Amino acid sequence: MQLGMVGLGRMGSNMVRRLTGAGHECVVFDVNAAAAVALEAEGAIVAFSLEDLVARLAAPRGIWMMVPAAATGSTVEVLRGLVGEGDTLIDGGNSYYRDDIDRAESLVETGVHYLDVGTSGGVWGLERGYCLMIGGEEEVVRCFAPIFSSLAPGFAAVPRTPGRSGEPSSAEQGWLHCGPSGAGHFVKMVHNGIEYALMAAYAEGLNILQHANAGDVSRSADAETAPLRDAKYYRFLIDLPAVAEVWRRGSVIASWLLDLTAEALCDDPDLDRFAGRVSDSGEGRWTSLAAIDEGVPATLITAALHARFGSQGAALFADKVLSAQRKEFGGHEEKEQ
Repeated sequence: MQLGMVGLGRMGSNMVRRLTGAGHECVVFDVNAAAAVALEAEGAIVAFSLEDLVARLAAPRGIWMMVPAAATGSTVEVLRGLVGEGDTLIDGGNSYYRDDIDRAESLVETGVHYLDVGTSGGVWGLERGYCLMIGGEEEVVRCFAPIFSSLAPGFAAVPRTPGRSGEPSSAEQGWLHCGPSGAGHFVKMVHNGIEYALMAAYAEGLNILQHANAGDVSRSADAETAPLRDAKYYRFLIDLPAVAEVWRRGSVIASWLLDLTAEALCDDPDLDRFAGRVSDSGEGRWTSLAAIDEGVPATLITAALHARFGSQGAALFADKVLSAQRKEFGGHEEKEQ
């Protein structure tokens, strides 16, 4: 099957490699022409503009966009002037699901179809495949089933869930039509919200283990320092890389995320190459907002999101206010780190 791919970053380029390896023809474009040219030797057809890309595709065209959410709207606007009735635009980035609904509605009058595909797999997708969560018209989704099947991990990737039988569903192959426009990115949004909370849980637990030697750490004996009660209970020097390794084997909390954490700790036990600033690309915020709109609690996801804000320095002024308040009501001076 033929597909156009716009955006050849960490994920887009590997998705092209996976598709060409499965026998699909990919016409590729990136604002960085070198990224497109690099894929030519691997079977891709290079386009040097969006106009060139559209011209190289046979109608009805399928064009997959793997660009940042901030650039998706402008990319769609350019493409809507180039494609025609029966063509399909596919947004595989992390767009806000409401934008998908609006874009799909705006394209109806042109006869251009729009699919939103939440894509999970990261830099490992080339080897492991991509988990795909899809929103849009069912008939259009069916048309692109060969593409989705080639990108997805496949039925053999994991053992079958007990109780399932018969012909494997698309979900068991790694891709799912979640509903109408917006549904794919809504499911991916919540997926990433869960990811925030899982990451935070591992990070907090490992941090507690990292400081399990608190009883052997010198502490100031002054009014500004809470004393450690029963220091003898906190005299462990825990080997974090070894803990992560043993948790991977038979533990209830074993997961691929833990596997990756174990790799990072093995390579750099103190994680010295990281400053601790954790970015948020939007999905955690949108998940929290959806929970508020729906009136359902999302305590862990929201707390994990706020922790990321703090890591970015957004808590600094609040911390200064707290310090100022202590100074005002109790004359407490700040202690140096």
